[in-house]
Amino acid sequence: MQLTRHTDYALRVLLHLAVVPNGRATIGEIADAYDLSRNHLMKVVHHLGRGGFIETQRGRGGGFTLARVPELITLGDVVRYTEPDMNMADCGGCVLRTACGLTSILRAAVGAFLQVLDQHSLADAAQDRAGLLALIAALPVQVH
Repeated sequence: MQLTRHTDYALRVLLHLAVVPNGRATIGEIADAYDLSRNHLMKVVHHLGRGGFIETQRGRGGGFTLARVPELITLGDVVRYTEPDMNMADCGGCVLRTACGLTSILRAAVGAFLQVLDQHSLADAAQDRAGLLALIAALPVQVH
């Protein structure tokens, strides 16, 4: 199973906000730091704002911050919110679906995956704050 780029970017944004000193960032800062598409990142940030994970502020001095402390944001909640479809296989059109046990097995696997993510918060992922900050500071600034 591979998470979508949307979820990948969402997790990066949240992790970034959890460790940067002032807890605030802009689309440009994150796009440049991680060499991400600004347009795609803008959609991700908007979606995270609508989901209550971040608070956004427009205009001069704007940007976005975490809406809750990292300890209260579970990775499972983020993945459930950002992934459009958690089905591992498209069984809808399969001729075997009425007798196949694979559907329930895959559903249980996704459930176990999410259960593990539910046990961990953004704070757990940002546990090595100093190490993450050092890596963020060492990222080359992209020139577009």
